Amino acid sequence: MTKQKQIRVTLTKSVFGRLKNHQACVKGLGLRKIGHTVVVEDTPSVRGMVNKVSYMLQIIEGE
Repeated sequence: MTKQKQIRVTLTKSVFGRLKNHQACVKGLGLRKIGHTVVVEDTPSVRGMVNKVSYMLQIIEGE
């Protein structure tokens, strides 16, 4: 079984005042507050959420 690639995502800006679907993407990624970091699998659905709210995130690939 091959190991799934992962990416590390950190929330760098507040979700307050953002579009509801952008807030939902941040919540779906498991991010809670500014500075919170999560490691998620690099799948097409996760990549889509990351791309939608990339202006609020710091992304590190290859974890």
